[in-house]
Amino acid sequence: MLKSLANKPEKAAGEAEAAGPQPPTASLHGEVLTRLRDYIVEGNLADGDRVPERELCALFGISRTPLREALKVLASEGLLDLLPNRGARVRALTKRDLTELFDVMGGLEGLAGRLACENITDEQLAEIEGLHYEMYACYLRRDLHGYFQYNQKIHQKIVAAAGNAILASTYASFAGRLRRVRYSANLARERDRWSEAMREHEAILDALRRKAGQELSDIMFHHLRNKRSALAGGDEN
Repeated sequence: MLKSLANKPEKAAGEAEAAGPQPPTASLHGEVLTRLRDYIVEGNLADGDRVPERELCALFGISRTPLREALKVLASEGLLDLLPNRGARVRALTKRDLTELFDVMGGLEGLAGRLACENITDEQLAEIEGLHYEMYACYLRRDLHGYFQYNQKIHQKIVAAAGNAILASTYASFAGRLRRVRYSANLARERDRWSEAMREHEAILDALRRKAGQELSDIMFHHLRNKRSALAGGDEN
């Protein structure tokens, strides 16, 4: 729905104004949240940029109410900082922030991989396999947007398969902060890094199938380290 609106921003904005303010329904809220998250994650705004509310309302064909509700959610995820009476801006992370966040996320994903090998069901494994093949299809098409969406779902499903609620909530609290830079890591050194990341995901799926917990833990930790290195231009390898 929003994709089609985004292709016709002037018409959508005009229709929205003619209809008056739209109520923030659950469906609209979810669509705006997804679209806005993707817009920021994919680098349409730079670190520290103010979020241009008026332009985004025109782009999505909505009033400011659902947009501001989405901004609050993205701030809770760590993508944005809310400014008192001044809107929101994209959260900027220092090099030290990135180093520490990637190490923590690597540790969490490593633990999730080990626990998933102990607890994963056949149905969960089949779902992850399906997502992997969809991701691979996006890779072959060079569809970075689709690839990243399936990539994130795979990581989330592995965390869910670990069967540890505290791990899942801790992971979720950090994942939003790194979502944007994880996407950027696929753009950095795009051709070489993307191929490398795809090979790493093949290894992740293989270890998960064999329920090789320690092996999967090591692969997932180094998978995050490699993303960090890609952002640093390879200086850490």
